[in-house]
Amino acid sequence: YQPAPLSEKTLPDTFVVQISVLYNVPVIYHIVSGDEKGYFIIDSSTGIVRTRKNLKLEDFPVIFSVQAADSSNAGIFNEASVQVEVIDENDFPPIFPSSLLEERLEENLPATQIVQLKAQDNDTGRNGLLTYGILSGDGLKFRIDEATGILYSTTSFNYEEDPTEYQVVIYAEDDGIPEKKRGYCTVVIKIID
Repeated sequence: YQPAPLSEKTLPDTFVVQISVLYNVPVIYHIVSGDEKGYFIIDSSTGIVRTRKNLKLEDFPVIFSVQAADSSNAGIFNEASVQVEVIDENDFPPIFPSSLLEERLEENLPATQIVQLKAQDNDTGRNGLLTYGILSGDGLKFRIDEATGILYSTTSFNYEEDPTEYQVVIYAEDDGIPEKKRGYCTVVIKIID
């Protein structure tokens, strides 16, 4: 048996799966092994498996064995395995170590790397997979590598003729399910004479 994956936020007493056998007398169902942490309970007469307590993502997948035994002769039985997966919910937004950074950039440089931004996301899997982008600022004069978070200038600046300060708002976005979450950071770029 491989029931649909459960959310890590699944509540106790949630239906997981129903085990059934083709047998002409009543049977008694038991979980016999594999559920050492006691996450599941089975109704001995219906074979319905439910959650017994809150699920801890790091303990899954859990593969446990269910035995169906003849109600009048426990020596006649069969076993089946049940594999339960748990999905990580997108609990956390990406967070930059600092929401405001100040960087200096000399005038008359060719297009160059300014700073590498690195956000943290405490989710796992795709919920913690980050891409970077520019939310606002002079998008023609700056670009960000969406995979590495490196912010680049795309042109050279003239201290006397261009603005001497730029504010670029960067976001980090996770690939979360059911919704993506974002964190933000403002980079103030000062052009140096």
